[in-house]
Amino acid sequence: MSEFTGAAGQQLHILTVLVENKAGVLARVSGLFARRGFNIHSLAVAPTDDEAFSRITIVVDVASAPLEQIIKQLDKLINVIDIGELHPNDAIERELMVITVEKGLEAHDVVEAALTFNGFAVDFDEDHITFSFSGAPERLDECEAMMRQYGITDIQRTGRVALRRLAREAVGTT
Repeated sequence: MSEFTGAAGQQLHILTVLVENKAGVLARVSGLFARRGFNIHSLAVAPTDDEAFSRITIVVDVASAPLEQIIKQLDKLINVIDIGELHPNDAIERELMVITVEKGLEAHDVVEAALTFNGFAVDFDEDHITFSFSGAPERLDECEAMMRQYGITDIQRTGRVALRRLAREAVGTT
């Protein structure tokens, strides 16, 4: 099993679920979690390159149910095509965060801080700046902690999206 630890000692797993791109599929998947009392830490869904399918990335806390049980229940849903589990070491994970902070007297410092996390300003008024960040979830956690010193007034994160890392052939010396 590929487990990693989240905040408060959560035992998190990343599942990628390929489903038919039809109305109601997401409701059936999320309803399954609700009915069974499974906790969803993060959920993201979008169509794939084939419009007939969507990929759902679900980060689950296995403290609420054994991973095998979650997978078996998902596999019973008629619109589910494939279920995969990604170990964090074998996955490329990204998340988007949009955050509004107070400008204060340190507006230059706020912008400099955002730039250290490859953020960019997307909106502003006299008192606030809204930034957009994307990156690995752990990096966004660090960014969020750093931006707290400037006074976060609003924040939204998308949840994780993930794909399996590409296999690379080892380069040998001969």
